[in-house]
Amino acid sequence: MARKTKIKNTILNDPIYGFISIPYGIINKLIDHAYFQRLRRIKQLGLTHLVYPGAYHTRFQHALGAMHLMGQVIDVLRSKGHKITGEEETGVLIAILLHDIGHGPFSHVLENSIVKNVTHEYLSDLIMGDLNTIFRGKLDLAIKIFENKYRKKFLHQLVASQLDMDRLDYLKRDSFFTGVAEGVISSDRIIKTLNIVDDNLVLEAKGIYSVESFLIARRLMYWQVYLHKTVISAEYLLIKILQRAKEIIKNGGELFATPALEFFLKNQYTKKDFVSDEKVLKKFAQLDDYDIFASIKTWMNADDIILSRLSSSLVNRELFHIEIQDKPFTGTAIKKYLNICSAKFKISNVEARYFVFTDQISNSAYNPSDDKINILYKSGDLVDIAKASDQLNVSVLSKRVRKYFLCVPKEFKQ
Repeated sequence: MARKTKIKNTILNDPIYGFISIPYGIINKLIDHAYFQRLRRIKQLGLTHLVYPGAYHTRFQHALGAMHLMGQVIDVLRSKGHKITGEEETGVLIAILLHDIGHGPFSHVLENSIVKNVTHEYLSDLIMGDLNTIFRGKLDLAIKIFENKYRKKFLHQLVASQLDMDRLDYLKRDSFFTGVAEGVISSDRIIKTLNIVDDNLVLEAKGIYSVESFLIARRLMYWQVYLHKTVISAEYLLIKILQRAKEIIKNGGELFATPALEFFLKNQYTKKDFVSDEKVLKKFAQLDDYDIFASIKTWMNADDIILSRLSSSLVNRELFHIEIQDKPFTGTAIKKYLNICSAKFKISNVEARYFVFTDQISNSAYNPSDDKINILYKSGDLVDIAKASDQLNVSVLSKRVRKYFLCVPKEFKQ
């Protein structure tokens, strides 16, 4: 009888967790596919590296890290007597691996600029469906888990909830690469205290302080990193550049763009188009950060003064001045800067809105009306973290904080 040869897993060295193991078979094949390899060319934090120089990490790294944590939590739950089959393990590992595969260039920044009203979650679902066809149904269970249509609901919660492996990885990873120590969390402690009650993910009481720290870290990371005012200034500048490029092309102008980007600059696609025309999804899956920035570097020399100035500002990091306050900015303040801009650049007040613009940002660290983080006590009682915590004012963390900002070129503030 021939002896079976044991196939070893692929081992990768991750800066956060050290050596992590990638199972051979379908998971390895998915990672090698062009759809997933594209994530190497999409920054996890968009333009945050313009504020935190180390933040060049990618969606590729994050996806592998989240899958590594998923493997750990599966082991923990099995050790506590919960049955998770090999097929379910593979399914949930694939679901978390591919949860961000629908992200476009610069991640969240251009989510509504390249195609409107089409979320990355929706596109992730479509790409997973395409991969399922390519791999002849091997993603059936993963897609059910991702869409929360599988009978074991806790598997979906491990992929998408207020205490999922996605958040545990991105907080730890983003903290590491930005150097912002306030975002450091004890993912090991949280994972080891996770449990299942009535098909729902819960946290054992001994892990309550770790989850308190997690919620605080999430709040601090949002206002110190993700919604940092200079990051907001840079990201909205990028949005304005794409907006102007689309307007020029719409009005019959010609612009250089990579083929994948040109495809979306010249057309307004909807959700239906992604389903009815497979070419649209294929083109989207070719887009990455390089398409955008290569085009913007060329647009620095565009004949259109607005596109040229905006592009130069981003490439050379001459970011706009940004003011943030708790109330919306008055029309008087905005009109003053519009008039200054119009006179200086010899453009209309409508065109000046590419340089003078206002919007709002908001965040809440915990949403008690969503899938709650329930604390499991030895008595068997389940208590929402908002009530269980004796040291954390979760009501403050669950309050949605809304701020308003106004961006103008720095020269207008001198």
